[in-house]
Amino acid sequence: MSDDRAFTYNGGAVPPGETQNIRYGISETYLGDPVRIPVTIVNGERDGPTAFLTAAAHGDELNGIEVVREVAHEWDLSKLAGTLVCLPVLNVPGFLAQQRYLPVYDRDLNRSFPGKPGSTSSKRMAHRIYENFIAPCDFGLDFHTSTRGRTNMLHVRADMTDEAVHRLALAFGSKVVIDSDGPSGTLRGEATDDGIPTITIEMGEAHRFQRPLIDDALAGVRSVFAEYGLLETDTVRWPGWRTIVAGAGEKTWLRADSGGIVDTHFESGSLVREGDRIATITNPFKEDAVAVEAPFTGLLIGLLENPVVYPGNPLCHLVEIGESTRRAIEAGDAPTPVGQPEPAGQPEPTATE
Repeated sequence: MSDDRAFTYNGGAVPPGETQNIRYGISETYLGDPVRIPVTIVNGERDGPTAFLTAAAHGDELNGIEVVREVAHEWDLSKLAGTLVCLPVLNVPGFLAQQRYLPVYDRDLNRSFPGKPGSTSSKRMAHRIYENFIAPCDFGLDFHTSTRGRTNMLHVRADMTDEAVHRLALAFGSKVVIDSDGPSGTLRGEATDDGIPTITIEMGEAHRFQRPLIDDALAGVRSVFAEYGLLETDTVRWPGWRTIVAGAGEKTWLRADSGGIVDTHFESGSLVREGDRIATITNPFKEDAVAVEAPFTGLLIGLLENPVVYPGNPLCHLVEIGESTRRAIEAGDAPTPVGQPEPAGQPEPTATE
């Protein structure tokens, strides 16, 4: 077998037909010991695209770790056409500390890409990851969860103005796609700018495995593999209905106007109608109740889990949906997919990606 299609990185190569599990050094601790990230590279015997799967850029976001591990180590990839680069834990120091950011000066690894040699510790780490395992790829899936104390329904974030990203986002087959540029320094944004179409998959909450969301995300990965021909036996999925949230409009993060204890009346992923009471805020005596109502009919894609708030804390992430999508959700039927965004509010930047 020729090595022309070997996947190469600084320090090694994976020939076609081989799989390697490596621990790749990206930094050092205060004691001079190596900081190493786990990487699995599966290079199929047949030609095809090179894709990366990444998780835990924030160290406490665990759902995506299991998605990447199961693809790399439980799926039958013997007939893979192309190459998979699986990085289940990007932020190893944060993962070990079970915190969102790098413990070194509390920096956000997912605001440090594509990185820079000779710069800060986070940008040096990001550079080692990006140059060796992201830059050689044709597209990528980056898995996240909401931050501590909140949860997200499974949805995709993607720059839908980019034709290649648009294709990738629809191939994943989620019900909700939020059309937005990746913030500066994010893996999604920087890779896409470099011509490597990348989407973010938001799913659930930090500090736990949530099996239904993991299974849904795995189905999305299979759908992407079918779209790009990595696994020919799979088919591209249609989720039953889809809404693409795009354009400028009403703010979609609803925030507390008073401090207190929160009682939420819906679950993440629920359809709420204009005027519905989403949550009630009360004091410890259950007095001075403040109702939080939906300003428009939409989907709750993010919801508070920690039931205590200061004024200004986010309560829920509500996205506006079109009439056809609303009817489909209510009826359990699927509208005709057209792949075009419905008018909706542009979500405010969040701390989840």
